[in-house]
Amino acid sequence: MKQSKPGTTGGTPPPTPTPPTITRRSLIGSGLAALAAAPWAKASGEVPRPGAAPHVRRGLPQDDEIVLGVSCAFSGPSRGLGTELYRGSMAYFNQLNENGGVNGRRIVMKLLDDGYQPDPCVANTIELMQDERVFLLFNYVGTPTVTRALPVLKTFRDQQMFLFFPFTGAEPQREPPYDEFAFNLRASYRQETAGLVDNFVNIGRRRVAVFYQNDAYGRSGWAGVREALARHGETIAGEATYTRGTQYSASMRAQVEILLDRAPDAVICIGAYQACGAFARDAVDLGLHIPVANVSFVGSENMLQLLQGESSDPNSHTRWLVNSQVVPSYEDTSLPAVQEYRELMAQYDPPPPDNVERITPNEAYETFPQSFVSLEGFVNAKLIAEIIRRMGSDPQRSGIEEAVFNVRNYDLGVGERVSFGPNRRQGLQRVYYTVVEGDRFVPLTDWEASFGMP
Repeated sequence: MKQSKPGTTGGTPPPTPTPPTITRRSLIGSGLAALAAAPWAKASGEVPRPGAAPHVRRGLPQDDEIVLGVSCAFSGPSRGLGTELYRGSMAYFNQLNENGGVNGRRIVMKLLDDGYQPDPCVANTIELMQDERVFLLFNYVGTPTVTRALPVLKTFRDQQMFLFFPFTGAEPQREPPYDEFAFNLRASYRQETAGLVDNFVNIGRRRVAVFYQNDAYGRSGWAGVREALARHGETIAGEATYTRGTQYSASMRAQVEILLDRAPDAVICIGAYQACGAFARDAVDLGLHIPVANVSFVGSENMLQLLQGESSDPNSHTRWLVNSQVVPSYEDTSLPAVQEYRELMAQYDPPPPDNVERITPNEAYETFPQSFVSLEGFVNAKLIAEIIRRMGSDPQRSGIEEAVFNVRNYDLGVGERVSFGPNRRQGLQRVYYTVVEGDRFVPLTDWEASFGMP
C-alpha cells in the first residue's frame, strides 16, 4: 500500500427543442442497466420477521401507512452499520405503530441492500423512487453511497424527493449543489475531526497522522484533519490508506510502518470498523503506542467486538483508542431519549432484516443490546416521525420542507435542541468523545490523564 499524496452568428435562432422526459428507464439505460438486474438491487425481506416492519410495494401516503425508502449496507464488511441503524429505528417505529402510528398511519421501511457500494446504491435509489414510490429516503449509510445517490435526486428534482438523516458526516449533502435535497441530523466529519485535532494539540500531541479509506469518505475526513491542523499552524504528519471493503483479517503492517517512519503523536482514522480494527491491532503489535482516534462512522461496538474477541488480554489492543461520537452515551439515562431507547430496545430487540442472512448465509450476525449506531437510528426515527406528524392528516411531498423548517428549538431528549431552517439543514452540532473501559466505550472526561505526552 503506497502512501497517498494530498491534493493539490446571426439570424433567427431555431426553436428550442423540448427536453426529453427523464425516466427510470432512460436513466438506467444510460449506464445502469446491469445494476438494475443485480442481486443487490432486489427487494429484501419480503416476508417480515416478528417485530419487523412489513415490506410493501407502494409508498406514497396511503390511508394506513407511510413508506420510507432505505438503501444501506445489510451485507458485506460494513453490514453492522446498516443493521444497527435499522434496529434502532425499528425499536421506535414498533412502539409508534402499536400505538396508532402518526396521524393514523403506520410508518414502515422499504429496505434494499447496497453492501456499502456506490453503484448498487444508485440502482436502489432509482428503484425506491420509481418502482416503490416511497414517500422519502431515510437512513442511508456512507459517503461513497450517498454522494452517488444525490445526483439522482437532483435529476428527479420535480418529484420533490428528499434524503433524511444519512449516516455520514461528509460535506456533499451539506453544500451546494446537493444540500437542497438532504437533511442531516448528526454533526459533520469536519466537526468531529476538528474536535479531535483540537484536543490532541491541547495536550501537546501536535504531530497528527491520518489513516483513511481511499474514497470520498476518507478524503472528506482527511480534509477535515488538514483544515483543523492548519488552524494550529501544523500539517498532517503522515498518511496511509486502505481500500474500501478491507476485512479485519487483512494485514495493516505496511500502513503502520509508513506512519512509524513519520513518528506521529497521534493518528486519526477515517474508515469502517473492520479495517480500522485491523489497523489498531497492528499498530499496537508493531509498537505504535500512541492515541488512535476514530470518527463516529467506524461503528464503535462492532470494532470493539473484533479487537476483544481474539485476544487472551481483551484490552491489549484498546488501550490507545479514542472514538468521537455524534450521539450521547447510551449509558446516560438522565437523558429522556436514552432512557426511552434502552427501554424499547429491550422490549422489542429488533432482529436484523432478512437479507442479512439471505445474502451471507454462513455469517450469523450478533446484535448489540445497545450501541451508538442503533441509538442514532433511534433518534433518527423519533425525529422523522415528528416531522411527519407536523405534516397533518394529508402529508404530501410538497409540504416536507415547510414541516422540517418548522422544527426549531425542538427537544429531542438528547441534551441538545434541534433546529432546522432554509440555511440550516443539520439539526445537531455536538460531538462527544469516548474511550474503552472494560467491554464498552464510555465518555472521555480527562484528555491529559488518558493521553497526555510522557
